[in-house]
Amino acid sequence: MLNCHVTSVVEGTCDHRFSAVRTAFETNFAERGEVGAAVVVTVEGKTVVDLWGGSRDGVHAQPWEASTIADFYSAGKPIVATLLLQEIERADIGLDAPIADVWPEFAQAGKEHATIRHALCHRAGVPAIRRDLTNEDLWSWSTMTESLAETAPWFEPGSRHVYHTNTYGHLIGELARRLSGSTPHALLERFSREFDVDLHFGVAQPDLARCADMILDREASPASLPLDDGGEGSMILRGYFNPPGYSSFGVVNTEQWRMAEVPSTNGHGTARGLAGFYSALLEPGRVMRPTMLTEATAVQSSGPCPVLGQDVSFGLGFQPSTSQRPFGPDEGSFGHFGTGGAVGFADPKTGVAFGYVMNHVIPRWQSTRNRALIGAVYESL
Repeated sequence: MLNCHVTSVVEGTCDHRFSAVRTAFETNFAERGEVGAAVVVTVEGKTVVDLWGGSRDGVHAQPWEASTIADFYSAGKPIVATLLLQEIERADIGLDAPIADVWPEFAQAGKEHATIRHALCHRAGVPAIRRDLTNEDLWSWSTMTESLAETAPWFEPGSRHVYHTNTYGHLIGELARRLSGSTPHALLERFSREFDVDLHFGVAQPDLARCADMILDREASPASLPLDDGGEGSMILRGYFNPPGYSSFGVVNTEQWRMAEVPSTNGHGTARGLAGFYSALLEPGRVMRPTMLTEATAVQSSGPCPVLGQDVSFGLGFQPSTSQRPFGPDEGSFGHFGTGGAVGFADPKTGVAFGYVMNHVIPRWQSTRNRALIGAVYESL
């Protein structure tokens, strides 16, 4: 490992072969509006890039540090899915078992035939909750999961996919809780200790001081939105804004949000943590059986999605690399983007594991920043 050239905003180390990644990271600050961020790359388990820089607040008063953790939004979906897949292996139950076998209350309102596989690949029919909820409800795991269980499906489970933007974490997390007896927070803390990764669903009080302030380009509000028209528009809007802070708007930098368990949306961690998670997955059998990982990272559902507004493909919690959402040039790569640009992925062909977190949230998942970093990794191989 060689020390990277240090600028006024960038610190860390990288192998000289990956100097293009360092250059892209510095350019993100100089030309692409980056505020604070970190990127880590490992190859076959060896760290070749570990960089951080900028500020963890919007007024540039607090420098981003090696231990800074950030909300990585939907990049947490494969993590909560992995926690469930591990419990499925331990319980020796099938992916095509009904959700109600594990969570009997979920069978309400016509969802008795929804399966665990449907839940994992966004086909369970509950991308939004029908009961009107408040942000106080958002801090209550039991209220959120009870409301999800009672929701009549927005479409016949298994008939199509609709991205479960925010409900995914409560759906998958409650299945994991029912199988293990532990909350997603507790399961991830155990996982993080075992695999030495800095990842959290619900930040502990002592770690709040490490959190980066998320800077949203624009705030959104559910005020005056037609949440009760009963159609697909209502489904999409409720998925984002019921409860009002479900997508983090208005609450993102509060202690309540950081300490809550919203695994689809408020996972916090470091770039080292994301890269370490994917590096562990690349070691055969270390996290889950190879056959399970193969199934989880293969396309389980593909086609148009009204939430994402395009044709998409889903695995079991993971996104397989596609031309619309690529994780580098290699087929077989898998991972997940998060709103604003955070991303973690693994490439079995090259042995690359990648993690990137940031605090300047821009619309959608892909950005010039993460594309530049990923492109520089493959330029360096």
